[in-house]
Amino acid sequence: MQRASTKQEDLPTLIVLVGPTGVGKTALSIRLARYFSCSILSADSRQIFREIPIGTAAPSDEERAAVPHYFVGTRSVTEPYSAATFESEVLELLPQVFAESSSSSALLSGGSMMYVDAITKGIDSMPDVPEEVRSAVWERYAAEGLDGILAELHLLDPVYYKAVDPKNYKRVLHGYEVCLATGRPFSSFHTGQQKARPFRIVKVGLTRDREELYERIDKRVELMIEAGMVEEAQRVYPLRSLNALNTVGYKELFSYFDGEIDFVEAVRLIQRNSRHYARKQLSWWRRDPEIRWFHPDAWEEIIAYIQQ
Repeated sequence: MQRASTKQEDLPTLIVLVGPTGVGKTALSIRLARYFSCSILSADSRQIFREIPIGTAAPSDEERAAVPHYFVGTRSVTEPYSAATFESEVLELLPQVFAESSSSSALLSGGSMMYVDAITKGIDSMPDVPEEVRSAVWERYAAEGLDGILAELHLLDPVYYKAVDPKNYKRVLHGYEVCLATGRPFSSFHTGQQKARPFRIVKVGLTRDREELYERIDKRVELMIEAGMVEEAQRVYPLRSLNALNTVGYKELFSYFDGEIDFVEAVRLIQRNSRHYARKQLSWWRRDPEIRWFHPDAWEEIIAYIQQ
C-alpha cells in the first residue's frame, strides 16, 4: 500500500527572520515569538559565544526571559563551531521545539548568512582534513604568506580560485587543504542541491532606508561602547587569534589595544565596517527569491504574510 504524502499544511512551520545588522531583528523576533507562542533559535554565528554578549548584541536577560532562546551564550570562544555543526544541532532540536509550541512553529532569527542557509537549504558535507595536512598548510602560510598558496590553488582548483576572496586567508587555506587532503578540487564538493526539510519554511526579510539603517548602526555601536564593549574586548584580548574573535568590533579594538590606532578611530572603523557588513548581508539575501521583504514596523503585513 502506498503511503499518503504529507500535506504542506500538516507540517510544522519554521519562520525565518533575516536582515542586516542593526535593522531591528531582535525586537521583532520577540514580538513574533510571543504572538505565535514559539521559541527563538538564534542564527548568529557570534551570539552563541558566552564571553562576548555586548559586542554581538546578544539578547538581554530580560529578552531571553520573555521568550525561550536557543543558541545564545551556549559555547565558549575557545570551542570550534561551524555552520555544519549548527545545521546538525538545530535539526536535532527542532522536533522538540515544534512540539512545545501551541502553533507547531519555531522562529529562526539572525544575520549570519551561512547559518541561515544551513538550516533552510542545507550545506554540502565536506571531508575531514588530517591534522598533519592542516598543520603543514598553516605553517607554510605563516612562513611564506598567501601568494604561493593562491598560485597553487589556481592550478588545483581554478573554479574555487575564481570564486574565493583572495584576502580571506581562512577560506583560501581551507580550500587548499581540502585539495591536498583529497586529491580533488574543493569546488567539486559543492553540489548546490537544496536539501528537503520536514517542515514548512516562511522567510521574512527586514529592511530600512539606507540612511535610517546607517544611523541605527552608528548609534548601536555607541551604545555598545557605553555598555562596556571595550572592557569585554580586553577580557578576550589574550584569545585574539581565535576564529570566534575574528569579527567586526573586536578586530578594531584589538588594533587599538596594540597602539596601531587611537580610540576614536577604532570606534569610527567599527561603525564603518558594520555598515559594510550590512551591505554584504543585504546583497547575499537579495539573491533569495523566497524572502519577502518588509519594514520592521509593518507588523500587520508581516503577520498576514506568515499566516496566509
